Amino acid sequence: METLTFEFQAGPSVRASVRTGVVASGDLEILLSPAPSAVTRVTITTAVSGKKSLWGAVLNRFFDTAPRPAAHIEINDNGATPGVVRLRLEQAFEQADHETAHEHTH
Repeated sequence: METLTFEFQAGPSVRASVRTGVVASGDLEILLSPAPSAVTRVTITTAVSGKKSLWGAVLNRFFDTAPRPAAHIEINDNGATPGVVRLRLEQAFEQADHETAHEHTH
C-alpha cells in the first residue's frame, strides 16, 4: 500500500460530504468533504505502488479543466484506470453540489 498526497488551489469549499464508488468493486472509493480553506487536498491510498506521476497527471488534468470547489478528498484505490478516477471525481463533485442544492430547497 502506498499513500500519496496532492494539493490544488480551489474556490469556496463544498458544503456537503459525499461518498462515491466502492473500493471492493475493483475500482475505487472517493470520500469528499468540506475543506477549511480554498485548497483541495487529495490523499490517495493505493494498492498499486510507483504510480505517483500517473496520479499527478490525472489529477492535474481534472483540476485544470474547470474551477473546482475546495474539498478534502480521500481516494481508496484498488487499481482503477484514469478514466474511472475522473468519472468518480466528477460524480463526487456533482453529488456534493446536488446535496447542497437539496439543503436549500428544504
